[in-house]
Formats: sequence, structure tokens, C-alpha cells
Amino acid sequence: MKQTQPNPELIIFDCDGVLVDSELLSCQCLSEALGACGIDLSVEQALQLFLGQSTAAVSRYYRDRGHPFPKSFPDELRGRVRNSFTRSLQPIPEVASLLSNLKTAFCVASSSDLDRVSLSLALTGLAPHFGNRLYTSQMVARGKPAPDLFLHAAAQMRAAPQRTLVIEDSVSGVTAAKAAGMTVWGFVGGSHYRSRDGRGILSDAGADRVFDRMTDFWAGGWASP
Repeated sequence: MKQTQPNPELIIFDCDGVLVDSELLSCQCLSEALGACGIDLSVEQALQLFLGQSTAAVSRYYRDRGHPFPKSFPDELRGRVRNSFTRSLQPIPEVASLLSNLKTAFCVASSSDLDRVSLSLALTGLAPHFGNRLYTSQMVARGKPAPDLFLHAAAQMRAAPQRTLVIEDSVSGVTAAKAAGMTVWGFVGGSHYRSRDGRGILSDAGADRVFDRMTDFWAGGWASP
């Protein structure tokens, strides 16, 4: 589609909920893993509290409230996620076509760990589009909603933050991108937004635009902040 503004120098994609339709699957796994630790958390509550955040952030949240986890928790959760993703994970519709036709440099910046991002992209056939251009919260001191991960990704890709476009599905991700001085578009085409007001949620968080189909990616063009 014709763009009304020049391309950004870099497009940073979140992974979960933007490239792969994983958020409901991962929140179900989190709910089950927490249940095994004696903590009752519904899938809807998991979406509200932890969408876009790392396993370390989940552990910190409950530790601060007097519920420390066993050391086995990360491995237990990782195993549940791997099994669920292997059975059921799908790419976001039309994202492969979008990536194939992008003329702008792009990469991934995710709160998930590198093994999970790599698995997600491999299972959905998206891995060849990204190569080693994968950046995760393990690589920085502070994860989303801090700007560290996006700034790190832009630096590694040699792009100016003000010429970088971020695609995010979570409040923490939108907040992080805005704090990094980047343009951010909210994506609400994942199944976790079917019964939630994703447009309102991400617009209120500060997203510069919200869209729900990858075929509409360039509709309206791009402008730097």
C-alpha cells in the first residue's frame, strides 16, 4: 500500500500476540503452574496482570506479596508452555506475507526468554524471517515497561529511537516503547483480544495507532514522533 510518510529505519516486533497467537495459551499455562504452587489465578486475571511481562516479573510480583515460588517454577512453566505451543501454536494471520514484503529492517524484542522466542518462531515457520535478530529481556537490566529492551534492540540494529516503529499488543510494551522515544502501534488481532476492548486499552496506554489485521499494517502511513 502507498505510504504517506517515509519508512522508519527499523521496525521492532513483539513476539507473543503480535507474531504468534500465543497469549491465551501462555496465560493458561501460567494459571496451571501457579495453581500447582497454591495460587489461584484465572486466565483473564493473568492477561490483566502479566500480559507482555517476563516470568521474572511474575515471580517478583508474588514474592513481594509473600508467595515465594519453588526454584522449579520457571522450569515447570517452561515445560507447560513448550508442550502447549508444540500442540497448538499458530502464527498471526498474514504476518508471514507482511514480513516477506517488508523493505525496512526489522527484528524481535520480547519479554519471553530466547529459547521460547526461538521455539515460537520455529513452530510457526517465521524463524527464517528473523535470523539472529532476536532480543529478549534476558539481555537487559530491566524488562518492559522500562525502555531498556527496545533501546538495546535499536542500538544493536543501529537505528535511531525516533526513527523506530514498535508493534506491541500489551500495555507494558506500549509504555516501554513510548519511554524509549519510539512510535508504537498497538496490535489487537490476537485471540486474547476477542472479548476485551483492545483498542481502548492500548490507546489509553499511549499507542499512536491501533490495528487488528496485518493486511492493514501500512494503512494511514508512519510518522516519527
